[in-house]
Amino acid sequence: MFGLADVNSFYASCEKVFRPDLRNKPLIVLSNNDGCCIARSKEAKRLGIRMGDPWFKIREQQYTEQLFVFSSNYELYASLSNRVMACLEELTPGVEAYSIDEMFLDLRGLETAISYEAFGTQLREHVYACTRLTIGVGMGPTKTLAKSAQWASKEWPAFRGVLALTPGNPARTAKMLSLQPVQEIWGVGSRIARKLNTMGITTALQLAQANTAFIRKNFNVVLERTVRELNGESCIALEEAPPPKQQIVCSRSFGERITTYDAMRQAVCQYAERAAEKLRGERQYCRHISVFIKTSPFSATEPYYSNVASEKLLTVTQDTRDIIAAAVRALERIWRDDHRYAKAGVMLNDFSGSGIAQLNLFDEQPPRPHSQELMSVVDGINHSGLQVWFAGRGIAPQWKMKREMLSPAYTTRWQELPLARIG
Repeated sequence: MFGLADVNSFYASCEKVFRPDLRNKPLIVLSNNDGCCIARSKEAKRLGIRMGDPWFKIREQQYTEQLFVFSSNYELYASLSNRVMACLEELTPGVEAYSIDEMFLDLRGLETAISYEAFGTQLREHVYACTRLTIGVGMGPTKTLAKSAQWASKEWPAFRGVLALTPGNPARTAKMLSLQPVQEIWGVGSRIARKLNTMGITTALQLAQANTAFIRKNFNVVLERTVRELNGESCIALEEAPPPKQQIVCSRSFGERITTYDAMRQAVCQYAERAAEKLRGERQYCRHISVFIKTSPFSATEPYYSNVASEKLLTVTQDTRDIIAAAVRALERIWRDDHRYAKAGVMLNDFSGSGIAQLNLFDEQPPRPHSQELMSVVDGINHSGLQVWFAGRGIAPQWKMKREMLSPAYTTRWQELPLARIG
């Protein structure tokens, strides 16, 4: 048996954890540069606010209740996600982080000790006691059925956030699948759902009853696997150790347009620094560094420009200094004056799990001495709540992502810890 734990309205719920005065109040979270709505509390949903609604339109509306708005606080969300993960690991032998707010659980052998519903309720109570976040729990003999059960546990309040689809009760599984629209099935996107609808397949049960050979012929092996999973045949195993990444990308849209080379170089240095930190987190080395820059494609009065350049190193590295230097060399080749740049990014490719490589006689940049020790110290400082960075990224750039309604980093910065006053 598999389980799926999903935090309800994750971003919006995180903003309420340290703000008890906002409980039961409509709240939304905005995307990068405060662009559009990407998370809503249930109270905000009742006001008619939709995902993707632009902020400039939302703020012009008049609502029956005061709407609370926050910029995306990714540091807070990642910290609380890790806490939820730790809580689940305390009670479950195997946990796979599927996304920042969803975790698959290994529930094999659980039925010999406790009922699935009782265990799901226990998980909810434990996570809420530790984090003040509410999760929904779905369980089933396959990952797809667990995901469907979790969807149903949120769709119908009568389940109290917990639903188990067991092999011993096929009628319950069939009933639930008959009520689930095909577009709500894990892995079925809107394009595939539209094609299925034209074939008369509108519910999860109808897809489960479809001929697998027909599905493979008209779609692909991935959808065939989904059909098998809906019928209780487990095709997707639990990945307790996720596979290594094949690419790392660090990019952002700018809060203000960049028009000077120095400002762009600072941005690229910052993105290269972050990409290098992610690379070390994956315990990987890279050889290929790319940089891209682009203006806004939506501006009718300015010429559009977009370009990318790459640097290939002779020796693999995970040293931030090497990656920054390569990124700046790539930037110099594609920079053009007289443009207002809206976005830039750094991409790392061609990974190796070992830093051991045959040195090249003609390499002008041999490996730096004590590189690994220095990078470990830098990462250790940055993970401790303090911060140290390379001078190339500047001190206080004006182009940084716009987050005018940012909440404090309650769990990751000493100076922003909440204070409790008694009396």
